[in-house]
Amino acid sequence: MSKTLKISTITIVAFSIHFLFDGIYFKSIRSWMHEVINQFGVSHIIAYLIVGIPIFAGTLLIGKQKEFFKNLGLDKSFLKALAFAVVCTAPMFLGFSLLFDFNTDIKLNTILVSILAAAFFEELYFRGFLFGQLYKHTSLGFITSVLLGALLFGLIHLYQSTDPIELVGIFLITFLGAILFAWAYVEWNYNLWVPVLLHLLMNLAWELFNVSDNALGGAYSNVFRTITIALIIAVTILYKKRKGLPLEINKHTLFMKKSVSTKHVNKSALRAKTRVAV
Repeated sequence: MSKTLKISTITIVAFSIHFLFDGIYFKSIRSWMHEVINQFGVSHIIAYLIVGIPIFAGTLLIGKQKEFFKNLGLDKSFLKALAFAVVCTAPMFLGFSLLFDFNTDIKLNTILVSILAAAFFEELYFRGFLFGQLYKHTSLGFITSVLLGALLFGLIHLYQSTDPIELVGIFLITFLGAILFAWAYVEWNYNLWVPVLLHLLMNLAWELFNVSDNALGGAYSNVFRTITIALIIAVTILYKKRKGLPLEINKHTLFMKKSVSTKHVNKSALRAKTRVAV
């Protein structure tokens, strides 16, 4: 069995078990935990951790135990990711503060469930694992690695819609958002804190002000969200140019990448030719 097939199989099977487990048992686990500790937000987070066991097992099967956090992108700089996320999401906070009323009804559970848990676990499971393991450890390119996760990410947010137009809008926004977060994750050297903190601050801006009851929003809110998206892309490209780093996602990595062994052979051949030339 090839490395690409083996890792793809482990990744998809582990995520499928998690997805099924989440759909069937998440609410029951959360309710049981809530009865024990009497705190809904914390119970929500614990339930997320429990249904993530197949994800954690899959990560250990793919990589070495000591590289567990590295394989999920959790070993990189938190502060660098925070600075980047704050700069990029600043237009949303500024614009929303001018256009919308402050949400005085925001609760601790909203912060724990809709902001902290949603940002961390969705990025960990969808970007760090489902997308990340496929893209980092196989010959699959960006589009082929991100497509499944982006589709599922869009589908799981459809519950927010109340009519067909909202349904399509919410799907497109969350689908494209999944692709953007995956792109940022890769371009910032597989630093999962980048999409986590972008996701968290974007959700926070949405919740702090009376913007909308769903992810679609209105015309004014989407103007500032679009500015934030443009900044994510522009700042990333400018940062990499200043550092003299090429973009990871390009025409050579879009659909399929060269295998590690092929790259190694090509580099060895190049060194051999250099020695002969000398």
